[in-house]
Amino acid sequence: MNLFVDIEALVRSELAAMRQEGILPVGSNVDHITVEPPREAAHGDMATNAALLCAKFGVNPREFAEQLGQRIGVDSRIVAYEVAGPGFLNLWLRPSCWHDVLQAILIEDVNFGQSKLGANQNVNIEFVSANPTGPLHVGHTRGAIFGDALANLLEFAGYSVTREYYINDGGAQMDALARSTYLRYLQALGQDIALEDTAYPGDYLIAVGQAIAKKWGDVWVDKSEDQWLDHIRNFATDAMMDIIREDLSALGIEMDVFFSEKSLYGTGRIEAALQSLDCKGLIYRGTLEQPKGKGSKDWVAREQMLFKSTEHGDDVDRPLQKSDGTWTYFAPDVAYHFDKVSRGFDVLINVFGADHGGYVKRMKAAVSALSDNQVPLDIKLIQLVRLFKNGEPFKMSKRSGSFVTLRDLLQHVGPEVTRFVMLTRKNDAMLDFDFAKVLDQSRDNPVFYVQYANARVMSVFRRAREAKIPIDDEVLQSVELSSLTHDLELAVLRKLAEWPRLIEAAARANEPHKVAFYLNELASEFHRLWNGGNDYPTLRFVQPDNVELSQSKIALGRAVSIVIALGLGILGVTPAQEMR
Repeated sequence: MNLFVDIEALVRSELAAMRQEGILPVGSNVDHITVEPPREAAHGDMATNAALLCAKFGVNPREFAEQLGQRIGVDSRIVAYEVAGPGFLNLWLRPSCWHDVLQAILIEDVNFGQSKLGANQNVNIEFVSANPTGPLHVGHTRGAIFGDALANLLEFAGYSVTREYYINDGGAQMDALARSTYLRYLQALGQDIALEDTAYPGDYLIAVGQAIAKKWGDVWVDKSEDQWLDHIRNFATDAMMDIIREDLSALGIEMDVFFSEKSLYGTGRIEAALQSLDCKGLIYRGTLEQPKGKGSKDWVAREQMLFKSTEHGDDVDRPLQKSDGTWTYFAPDVAYHFDKVSRGFDVLINVFGADHGGYVKRMKAAVSALSDNQVPLDIKLIQLVRLFKNGEPFKMSKRSGSFVTLRDLLQHVGPEVTRFVMLTRKNDAMLDFDFAKVLDQSRDNPVFYVQYANARVMSVFRRAREAKIPIDDEVLQSVELSSLTHDLELAVLRKLAEWPRLIEAAARANEPHKVAFYLNELASEFHRLWNGGNDYPTLRFVQPDNVELSQSKIALGRAVSIVIALGLGILGVTPAQEMR
């Protein structure tokens, strides 16, 4: 049940009738009508911008809003209306509307708010995709959590989602990994070897070197690099990917696909992708203009293979092949996305670190060209995470060399707190992770605040059972709800009614942080109701002398726990049964 959609349908129905009556001109369809909660509760239960949008058809928006209000005001759900500002129409609904929502939540349970928005479209979300040269660090952690929560959100909204990791195992960094691992291999055999300045310094390679020594003994000692490089590189890459898979599993993340960049080389797949662009007249040989900031002495114009990315919204055309015949970094990226398009995905989403902002336009241009502008690509940039403790920068141990790992973070606060906190800011905003605050049991800690709301509901269930009050789901689904009329109770009901609308808005924008924000708001309304029971005993959930009244209030608590569990499930967090 989506009460906002129902009232929007009422508004649209009246607009259609006004067109038939000549009040609005024929063909005056308005696509962007909204029916949403007003910013202030004093302005009603819902507000619509319909009259404002109709102003472009020559009507006075305030006068038209009054006409519209009179027409929809005869509906039994509408108790009052008010024209506000330049032409907004504020609506007040009968309490029974909110009671109907509550009953729908109790009946639909885990299906409440599930949407057909996605219509089972196939969505590919590529996220994390860290170079397999070491464990995941804090920055990767935020991107991993965002990508997984987004996948959960879109699945709840009716999409079919594939979670994908692009293994960047085709670049020079993998040779650097192999050389670093070779030094650890020699150390494992007892040689006194100092790490080179260009080597990866993390302790995580010690075990890899030892594993190579155990497998091959001294076979590669004193051998030339061309003899051992491929073997050591492949072994080290597999070992790093095992670590990364374990890191992701510790966060509760399971990828559907791991796609190797290396599989694109020497297989004709890059050539096939570029041939597709060439057939569309989008490949040519030419020279690029001198990049800004490059001194004339440093710049040499060379003819190379270029992609006409400017024809698909990019700022400049992009090189695909260097003058020496080798591929640029962009070429395998094009081939990889050609593969995605060829697999039949309807929507592509990439989750990149903020340092990849310069790749957004070129990748969107590539996908637009490869799919004939049929497959949209949304790229979400993940900003940095700053670690604090009590407001001061926090320096954690760095066993990996130069960065704080995902495992370091989880050892301090655990996976569920980490997941929730990483979603308390929009993805493109810097996130401050304060270890003291995220473990503090106070209102300022959104994780605790939401979990405490659910734990309070669970405590109500326990007290009800002790009082021998029947509270099985079947019982609560049929209880009389008309007694729930206090402003604090109705405020909780109104917030619960927003859940289906919130899901569709968050899914359309690919913004799972909206779920975390909503949960905090729902918890706030619930805690206000709970605390109201301190001053007004009639608001308490368990009324020992009135079983039916207790059941109606407990039904409200049950609905809160259902929606909190659904929201936390999207974030990848388990609802708390009690707080310790």
